[in-house]
Amino acid sequence: MTWPGLVWRNLFRHPLRTVLTMLSIALSIFLVCAVLSLPAALDTILEKAVSNVRISTHHEAGLTYLLPYSYLAKVRQVPHVAAVNHYTWFGGVYDEPKNMFPQFAVDPETVGEVWPDYQIPPEELAAFRKTRNGALVGEGTMRKFGWRVGQNVTLVHSAWGVDLSFRIVGVIHSITGNANVMWFQHKYLEESLGPRPGFEMGGLPAVSMIWLRAEGPEHVEGIIRSIDGMFRNAEAVTASETEKSFVSNFMASFQSFVRVILIVGFLVVAAVVLIAANTASMGVRERIPEIAMLKSLGFGRRPILFALLAESTLLGFVGGMAGTLGAWWLFSALAAAGKTGNAAFLGPLGNFTMSPAILLQGLAIATVVGLVAGAVPAWTGARLNVVEALRRLA
Repeated sequence: MTWPGLVWRNLFRHPLRTVLTMLSIALSIFLVCAVLSLPAALDTILEKAVSNVRISTHHEAGLTYLLPYSYLAKVRQVPHVAAVNHYTWFGGVYDEPKNMFPQFAVDPETVGEVWPDYQIPPEELAAFRKTRNGALVGEGTMRKFGWRVGQNVTLVHSAWGVDLSFRIVGVIHSITGNANVMWFQHKYLEESLGPRPGFEMGGLPAVSMIWLRAEGPEHVEGIIRSIDGMFRNAEAVTASETEKSFVSNFMASFQSFVRVILIVGFLVVAAVVLIAANTASMGVRERIPEIAMLKSLGFGRRPILFALLAESTLLGFVGGMAGTLGAWWLFSALAAAGKTGNAAFLGPLGNFTMSPAILLQGLAIATVVGLVAGAVPAWTGARLNVVEALRRLA
């Protein structure tokens, strides 16, 4: 019997207990890998979803405050601005309140210039410009509701108090692959807001937000300073920022959530360490007579200590291998499903991936878990008094 063979035989002397302990380690490492991948995945989605030459301009007091429509003409005059568009929130409901999704009134003339990375076909942009109630819908929303190009849909109970019907003329294929928005003509909304009880303003001489595209990344900071300086003492003070900054502010609320998940994940690992330590302690207690016999045959503390540590470390390593490979397989499958476009329920998960570095970190954590869990029981077993142990055999 070789030393590795002895370690392996002792590890599986209780197969069910060993397998269950390995599965507990595997599950905890699976969760750790998923949690460690989350921040990087969010950063990846952010990088894919934004442009380094697109700028948003909104009211300094917040997104719920409108900007005068006249600001658009002034922004167009700022040097190095390539194209200008705008958003106006509609807030309609499709079918039932839980099915509400982002809808914005925009200028159909410059959609292709401001959002060229959304890859909207020229014929769909042309149809959007000439169709009064035309709408461009994100592919994520199209899949969610089973809509198709040419279909008529109605959104009700909007923030403006009007119900509008739209004809889908195209699909927004954003680079994230999960666009969940609807764009329609601002003029259509403006014409629908005539004077009526409870809403005396006719038309819509305001917008929620201005979007513009710079000629190049080197002009972005100068454009931001020019716009905010232009309206510093105006009736509505503006706050301009890059698209990445704008989206990051929305995602900032997830950071606390991510930190909580990280804490919970490592608490799970701590709990698994205790479980594995209990398993190792049980194994040492069961083998006290064997350890005593080995010592009486001349085995020193060091070989026994290393043998017991090897058992628990191998247990953690095998469990970690199962957990990391399981996480790798799942994230790869999610990414593949997201690329096919046949799994709308995945949402952002379709863009998540696990890097090799995370896999190695998970495997290292699992190995350390096994080592730490077996350290105290192995030390106790190695220091076992031979006389006292042999007395228990009598």
